[in-house]
Amino acid sequence: MPTISGTGIAVTTLNKILAIAGVVLLLGGVLLGFRSVTAGGTVCGSAFRPAAGITPMACDSALNGAVTLVTIVISAGVLCLIAAAAVKVVRDKVSA
Repeated sequence: MPTISGTGIAVTTLNKILAIAGVVLLLGGVLLGFRSVTAGGTVCGSAFRPAAGITPMACDSALNGAVTLVTIVISAGVLCLIAAAAVKVVRDKVSA
């Protein structure tokens, strides 16, 4: 049975942290996408579902900000998951 070195434990821990952070960021981004935003007392809807019948110019800034935030959070989650997969692949190649 092979033993795991201190470096192996650190890499495994890093992999788990990146994967968990990626999932949390993805779920957080999705939840942020459904959060309702307002502009000047007008309910604009959410990044994923703008309100029907709103004056577009009244809510453009609020909705653009919400979409930008959602995009950044989801992208960060995807990058964390990609990094976790890359660490796993490199670790498997090195240990083989």
